[in-house]
Amino acid sequence: MAIPKILLVDDVQLFLEIEKRLLEQSNVEILTARDGEEALKIVRQERPSLVVMDINMPKMDGIDCCRAIKSDPDLAGTAVIIVTNASNDGDLDQSWKAGCDDFIVKPVDGRLFLEKARRFLNAIDRRRKRIFFQTEIAVQIEGRIITGTSFDLSYMGMYVASSWLPSVGDSIVLSFRLLDTSPAMTVARGKVIWVNHGRNRKPDYPDGFGVEFKEIIGEGLAMIRINELMQFVDLRKGKE
Repeated sequence: MAIPKILLVDDVQLFLEIEKRLLEQSNVEILTARDGEEALKIVRQERPSLVVMDINMPKMDGIDCCRAIKSDPDLAGTAVIIVTNASNDGDLDQSWKAGCDDFIVKPVDGRLFLEKARRFLNAIDRRRKRIFFQTEIAVQIEGRIITGTSFDLSYMGMYVASSWLPSVGDSIVLSFRLLDTSPAMTVARGKVIWVNHGRNRKPDYPDGFGVEFKEIIGEGLAMIRINELMQFVDLRKGKE
């Protein structure tokens, strides 16, 4: 059985690398393009099942490329997800009119990216690459600051071992260093998605809670910080 193909389109290489890493657990062939003209050529030649495409690109933007795909009877069945800017409602309206199947708003949320991609491609695996990772964590919630210890880490979340337990759905801010020798602090806004305590406690995990990252902030551009996190996880995973 042929491996399904997904085409990622963005003129910024960093964004392409981040999306590629999100798909590392999936049994798909990943194609990339840097503008709409190149993307349209690849769609005609390779016939990917799904195209995830930025809206603002040189030569041909995402809207014109989407319109060209959807107006071609041979290509119209190709699913297209447009990546757009949250501040521009006009982009969303034009994307729908061009025939896109769905959209994602920047900054791209990794969990949402995988969920939306899986709607159109069952081969997308939503599991996250995790590594064992222990470091002190400062947790800020509702004006309080508590400390805990990380237990594992992925691109999109972390498990925090702590005797203090929040509630599922709580919004929190985590501050930690990827390397003890590094002065740079990684700060992540996130949401508590599960608590390991009580009757349904997982014995392989200490008391604590799992956090899904919503936004990586801190020193430097957010996307650069996300890339640093991904590189760190990849490096540590390769040594396990």
